[in-house]
Amino acid sequence: MRGTMRSRVSPEQFRQTSLFPRGLSAATRAAEGTAAPRPEGGPAAPAAPPLPMPTPQRNLLPDEAPRIVTRPPTREELWSRAESLAWRLSAELGMPVRLSVTDNRSTMVSFRRGSTVLALRLHHMFLDAPEPVVRAVADYAGRGHRTAGAILDEYIRGQQPRIRQLRRESDADLNPRGRCFDLQALYDATNREFFQGLIQARIGWGRMPPRRRRKSIRLGVYDHQTREIRIHPALDSPEVPSFFVEFIIFHEMLHQLFPSTGRGGRRVHHPRAFRERERTFPHYAAALRWERENLGVLLRG
Repeated sequence: MRGTMRSRVSPEQFRQTSLFPRGLSAATRAAEGTAAPRPEGGPAAPAAPPLPMPTPQRNLLPDEAPRIVTRPPTREELWSRAESLAWRLSAELGMPVRLSVTDNRSTMVSFRRGSTVLALRLHHMFLDAPEPVVRAVADYAGRGHRTAGAILDEYIRGQQPRIRQLRRESDADLNPRGRCFDLQALYDATNREFFQGLIQARIGWGRMPPRRRRKSIRLGVYDHQTREIRIHPALDSPEVPSFFVEFIIFHEMLHQLFPSTGRGGRRVHHPRAFRERERTFPHYAAALRWERENLGVLLRG
C-alpha cells in the first residue's frame, strides 16, 4: 500500500540543513521581522514591515481527510476475492468448497453438503465478511451448527444497503401470458377464491434457464421487496395440468401472508401456519402426487 512520507524535520532544522546555507531569503527575513544586512560603513537598514497573514479559507477543516471516490470492483477483483473466501472456508472445514457468488435479493446463504465437497452459494456481501462471520458460514453450512445462523442474520441485517433493492432492466417486464397458461387469470381467480382479493402482487413467467442437466428445480418464487411472483417456464406446457400450476401460484401467494421467520438461529421459510394453510388447497394431495410422479418431466423442461 503506497503512502506519502511526511518529513519530521522542524523548520529550524530545515533552515540549518538548507540547500542555501549562506542565509535566509529576503521573504523569510521579512516574515520574521529580521533586519536586512547593513552595508559596510553605512547605517542599518530599517526592518521590513511584516507581511500580512494570508486570509484563511472558510469552511475548510485544517485536518480534513481527502474525499475518496470508490469505484465498483472489476470482475477480476471479485473473482480473486471469491477465490480467497473459498480457500479460507476450505481451510476452516478441511474439505473442498465449491463457491458461487450471487446477487440474490431473498436468499443470502444456501448450500448442499456432500460427503467430499460443500457446494455453497453466498451473496456477494460475504466477500468482505470479517473472520467471525466466515467461521459462522463454515459452522452453519459445513458443520450443520444452526446456532451460527444468529451471527449470519445479524451480519445480513447490517448489510441491507448492499442488497439489490430495484429490479434490473431485464427484470422490468413481467409477462404473465404463456403458450398454455395465462398466469394473471389464474392468479386473479385464486386471489378471489382463497384470499378475498387481499393479496397484492405481480405475477409472470421467469426466464428460461440454460439447457443443462438439473437435479432440482424451483417452480416458483416470491420476492417480498418487489411483491413479485415468478413461475418457472417449465410449467408452461400441455403436459402440466392446470390444477398444479394453480397450486404453485397458491403456494407463492401464501408467502405474502406468512413471511419466513428466524427460529433457533436458522431461517424458517415455511412456518407451521404456512403449511396448515397450504393443506386447505382443494387439490393439495393430487398436486403433490403429480409433482412426485412427473419430476423427471419438469427437470427436462
